[in-house]
Amino acid sequence: MSGHSKWSTIKRKKGAADAARGKLFTRLAREIQIAARQGGDPASNFTLRLAIERARGENMPKENIDRAVRRGAGLEKDGVEIETIVYEGYGPHGIAMLVECLTDNRNRTISEVRRAFTKANGALGEPGSVAWQFTEKGYLAFNRVDENGAVLDLDPDALFLAAIESGAADVELSAEVVEIYTDRTDFAQVSQALEGQGFAAAQAELAMQPNTTIELGVEEAAAVLELIEALEELDDVSKVYHNLELTEDVVAQFA
Repeated sequence: MSGHSKWSTIKRKKGAADAARGKLFTRLAREIQIAARQGGDPASNFTLRLAIERARGENMPKENIDRAVRRGAGLEKDGVEIETIVYEGYGPHGIAMLVECLTDNRNRTISEVRRAFTKANGALGEPGSVAWQFTEKGYLAFNRVDENGAVLDLDPDALFLAAIESGAADVELSAEVVEIYTDRTDFAQVSQALEGQGFAAAQAELAMQPNTTIELGVEEAAAVLELIEALEELDDVSKVYHNLELTEDVVAQFA
């Protein structure tokens, strides 16, 4: 897949990785709130635990996290009902996209998402028109270097063996990151096993992995990435998945 780490690299180099902290905290709070509907104890609710860990990784204040948990668990009422909606569509040059949104107003969200697709010469599709091209997988990323390029104390070979032994489906190693993929049902098991062996993931989530990817030229790929960036800037958009192959040339050019 590698799209996760490469897109993160692009955003970091462009300095556009959720620069508006208030907007980021709003998204994280919504994720926590939805996850907490299945139980407010992260020890028994793995999805909630992941959401809280993401929020802590972004330095979200503890009181914000606790409030979101209470709202999701029904312990604090604010009159706002958040729901998850996934829109399907095609971006420029036929690139398939899934846009996951967390919203309290469907009409506002669909209007904003459709406007972004239309402006980029893409189009939204009917439910099921794109989703069949993706499979939900567990995704864990372990950084080998920090943001300044300094090498971190991580043994990739040991991590590789630990991942395979714990049930990972695939492991990809690069100079900057070790990416681990699991079947959906094995995600919690693998994540907890690696954590128990002292491996701390920089990113851990359930993600939609494209079954196949499409490689475009740099100019064509840039048009797709501009749409992805425009979607991610929308307040209600949580994640954008796509089947564009992010080649090194594309990453270097767009960054």
